[in-house]
Amino acid sequence: MSEERHDVVLTVNGTAHPVSVPARRLLSDALRHDLGLTGTHVGCEHGVCGACTVLLDGRPVRSCLLLAVSAQDGEITTVEGLTNADGTLGPVQQAFLECHGLQCGFCTPGFLTTITSGLRDNPTPTHEEARDMIAGNLCRCTGYQNIVKAVERASELASGGGRGGRAATVARPGEPGLESGQLEFEDRDDDNASTGLGG
Repeated sequence: MSEERHDVVLTVNGTAHPVSVPARRLLSDALRHDLGLTGTHVGCEHGVCGACTVLLDGRPVRSCLLLAVSAQDGEITTVEGLTNADGTLGPVQQAFLECHGLQCGFCTPGFLTTITSGLRDNPTPTHEEARDMIAGNLCRCTGYQNIVKAVERASELASGGGRGGRAATVARPGEPGLESGQLEFEDRDDDNASTGLGG
Protein backbone atom coordinates (compact mmCIF):
# COMPACT_ATOMS: atom_id res chain seq x y z
CA MET A 1 0.00 0.00 0.00
CA SER A 2 1.52 3.33 -1.06
CA GLU A 3 1.89 6.15 1.43
CA GLU A 4 -0.43 9.12 1.06
CA ARG A 5 1.29 12.18 -0.36
CA HIS A 6 0.64 15.83 0.39
CA ASP A 7 1.01 18.71 -2.04
CA VAL A 8 2.91 21.55 -0.41
CA VAL A 9 4.84 24.58 -1.55
CA LEU A 10 8.26 25.04 0.02
CA THR A 11 9.73 28.52 -0.35
CA VAL A 12 13.48 28.00 -0.42
CA ASN A 13 16.02 30.76 -1.02
CA GLY A 14 13.24 33.02 -2.30
CA THR A 15 11.80 30.54 -4.82
CA ALA A 16 8.52 28.67 -4.37
CA HIS A 17 8.79 24.92 -5.05
CA PRO A 18 5.60 22.84 -5.33
CA VAL A 19 6.34 19.31 -4.12
CA SER A 20 4.34 16.22 -3.30
CA VAL A 21 5.70 14.51 -0.19
CA PRO A 22 4.64 11.87 2.31
CA ALA A 23 3.57 13.29 5.68
CA ARG A 24 6.68 11.76 7.27
CA ARG A 25 9.19 13.29 4.80
CA LEU A 26 11.81 15.23 6.72
CA LEU A 27 12.68 18.71 5.54
CA SER A 28 16.30 17.62 5.07
CA ASP A 29 15.21 14.84 2.73
CA ALA A 30 12.81 17.09 0.85
CA LEU A 31 15.56 19.64 0.29
CA ARG A 32 18.10 17.09 -0.84
CA HIS A 33 16.00 14.54 -2.73
CA ASP A 34 12.93 16.42 -3.92
CA LEU A 35 14.53 19.80 -4.65
CA GLY A 36 18.10 18.72 -5.39
CA LEU A 37 19.60 21.19 -2.90
CA THR A 38 22.36 18.93 -1.62
CA GLY A 39 24.24 21.66 0.23
CA THR A 40 22.27 20.75 3.34
CA HIS A 41 24.10 17.79 4.84
CA VAL A 42 22.62 15.06 7.02
CA GLY A 43 24.86 13.79 9.81
CA CYS A 44 23.52 12.29 13.00
CA GLU A 45 19.80 12.42 12.09
CA HIS A 46 19.06 13.13 15.76
CA GLY A 47 19.40 16.92 15.84
CA VAL A 48 22.72 16.79 17.67
CA CYS A 49 25.47 17.58 15.15
CA GLY A 50 23.98 20.62 13.40
CA ALA A 51 25.16 19.66 9.91
CA CYS A 52 21.59 19.86 8.57
CA THR A 53 20.87 23.33 9.99
CA VAL A 54 18.88 25.64 7.72
CA LEU A 55 17.12 28.90 8.45
CA LEU A 56 13.34 28.96 8.79
CA ASP A 57 12.07 32.53 8.85
CA GLY A 58 15.61 33.55 9.71
CA ARG A 59 16.01 31.22 12.69
CA PRO A 60 18.27 28.14 12.67
CA VAL A 61 16.45 24.81 12.73
CA ARG A 62 17.60 21.22 12.44
CA SER A 63 16.07 20.11 9.16
CA CYS A 64 16.48 16.44 10.14
CA LEU A 65 13.92 16.97 12.93
CA LEU A 66 11.36 19.02 11.01
CA LEU A 67 8.69 17.57 8.75
CA ALA A 68 8.61 19.14 5.30
CA VAL A 69 4.83 19.64 5.42
CA SER A 70 5.21 21.81 8.54
CA ALA A 71 7.59 24.21 6.77
CA GLN A 72 5.36 25.20 3.88
CA ASP A 73 4.31 28.55 5.35
CA GLY A 74 7.86 29.63 6.15
CA GLU A 75 10.82 31.11 4.31
CA ILE A 76 13.60 28.53 4.19
CA THR A 77 17.22 29.53 3.59
CA THR A 78 19.81 26.86 2.84
CA VAL A 79 23.55 27.27 2.38
CA GLU A 80 22.90 27.80 -1.34
CA GLY A 81 20.98 30.96 -0.44
CA LEU A 82 23.79 32.64 1.53
CA THR A 83 25.65 34.06 -1.46
CA ASN A 84 25.31 37.72 -2.40
CA ALA A 85 22.82 38.71 -5.10
CA ASP A 86 25.65 38.89 -7.66
CA GLY A 87 26.73 35.31 -6.90
CA THR A 88 29.81 36.23 -4.87
CA LEU A 89 30.40 34.74 -1.45
CA GLY A 90 28.44 36.19 1.43
CA PRO A 91 30.38 37.56 4.42
CA VAL A 92 30.20 34.35 6.47
CA GLN A 93 31.27 32.24 3.49
CA GLN A 94 34.12 34.65 2.70
CA ALA A 95 35.25 34.60 6.33
CA PHE A 96 35.40 30.80 6.33
CA LEU A 97 37.54 30.95 3.19
CA GLU A 98 39.91 33.55 4.59
CA CYS A 99 40.24 31.99 8.05
CA HIS A 100 40.44 28.35 6.96
CA GLY A 101 37.29 27.60 8.94
CA LEU A 102 36.80 24.19 7.36
CA GLN A 103 38.67 21.03 6.54
CA CYS A 104 36.50 18.19 5.25
CA GLY A 105 33.58 20.63 4.89
CA PHE A 106 30.80 18.25 5.90
CA CYS A 107 29.68 20.34 8.87
CA THR A 108 30.28 23.67 7.12
CA PRO A 109 26.77 24.35 5.72
CA GLY A 110 25.30 24.04 9.21
CA PHE A 111 27.91 26.39 10.64
CA LEU A 112 27.34 28.93 7.86
CA THR A 113 23.59 29.09 8.41
CA THR A 114 23.94 29.12 12.21
CA ILE A 115 26.48 31.95 12.13
CA THR A 116 24.44 33.94 9.61
CA SER A 117 21.52 33.93 12.02
CA GLY A 118 23.76 34.57 15.02
CA LEU A 119 25.31 37.65 13.44
CA ARG A 120 21.88 39.06 12.64
CA ASP A 121 21.07 38.91 16.35
CA ASN A 122 24.52 40.02 17.49
CA PRO A 123 26.45 41.79 14.68
CA THR A 124 29.55 42.46 16.81
CA PRO A 125 30.08 39.48 19.11
CA THR A 126 32.86 39.33 21.65
CA HIS A 127 35.25 36.40 21.43
CA GLU A 128 33.23 34.53 24.06
CA GLU A 129 29.96 35.29 22.27
CA ALA A 130 31.45 34.04 19.00
CA ARG A 131 32.34 30.77 20.73
CA ASP A 132 28.86 30.47 22.20
CA MET A 133 27.32 31.16 18.78
CA ILE A 134 28.78 27.96 17.33
CA ALA A 135 28.56 25.78 20.44
CA GLY A 136 25.55 23.83 19.14
CA ASN A 137 27.33 22.58 16.00
CA LEU A 138 29.87 19.79 15.91
CA CYS A 139 33.05 19.61 13.83
CA ARG A 140 35.39 16.61 13.90
CA CYS A 141 38.25 18.21 11.94
CA THR A 142 39.14 21.76 12.81
CA GLY A 143 39.38 22.12 16.57
CA TYR A 144 36.98 25.10 16.24
CA GLN A 145 39.56 27.86 16.67
CA ASN A 146 39.47 28.98 13.05
CA ILE A 147 35.68 28.75 13.03
CA VAL A 148 35.59 31.21 15.94
CA LYS A 149 37.98 33.45 14.00
CA ALA A 150 35.67 33.16 11.00
CA VAL A 151 32.75 34.41 13.12
CA GLU A 152 34.81 37.43 14.13
CA ARG A 153 35.98 38.02 10.56
CA ALA A 154 32.44 37.72 9.19
CA SER A 155 31.38 40.38 11.68
CA GLU A 156 34.11 42.66 10.30
CA LEU A 157 33.17 41.98 6.69
CA ALA A 158 29.46 42.56 7.31
CA SER A 159 30.23 45.90 8.95
CA GLY A 160 32.47 47.03 6.11
CA GLY A 161 35.77 45.99 7.66
CA GLY A 162 35.50 47.70 11.11
CA ARG A 163 36.68 46.41 14.50
CA GLY A 164 40.42 46.63 14.25
CA GLY A 165 41.14 45.62 10.69
CA ARG A 166 41.40 42.32 8.91
CA ALA A 167 41.95 38.92 10.44
CA ALA A 168 43.27 37.52 7.19
CA THR A 169 44.33 38.88 3.85
CA VAL A 170 44.89 37.08 0.57
CA ALA A 171 48.31 37.72 -0.90
CA ARG A 172 48.45 39.07 -4.42
CA PRO A 173 50.64 37.37 -7.05
CA GLY A 174 54.22 38.58 -6.73
CA GLU A 175 53.76 39.97 -3.22
CA PRO A 176 57.05 39.51 -1.31
CA GLY A 177 57.17 36.84 1.37
CA LEU A 178 54.00 35.00 0.38
CA GLU A 179 53.14 32.51 -2.30
CA SER A 180 50.34 33.54 -4.65
CA GLY A 181 47.00 32.95 -2.96
CA GLN A 182 48.58 32.21 0.45
CA LEU A 183 46.87 33.68 3.51
CA GLU A 184 48.50 35.77 6.20
CA PHE A 185 46.83 35.63 9.61
CA GLU A 186 46.54 37.89 12.59
CA ASP A 187 46.29 35.52 15.57
CA ARG A 188 43.68 36.77 18.01
CA ASP A 189 42.78 33.47 19.68
CA ASP A 190 44.28 33.14 23.15
CA ASP A 191 42.73 29.74 23.78
CA ASN A 192 45.13 26.82 24.05
CA ALA A 193 42.38 24.26 24.56
CA SER A 194 42.35 21.67 21.80
CA THR A 195 38.74 22.41 20.89
CA GLY A 196 38.93 26.18 21.11
CA LEU A 197 35.71 25.98 23.13
CA GLY A 198 37.13 24.79 26.44
CA GLY A 199 37.84 26.93 29.47
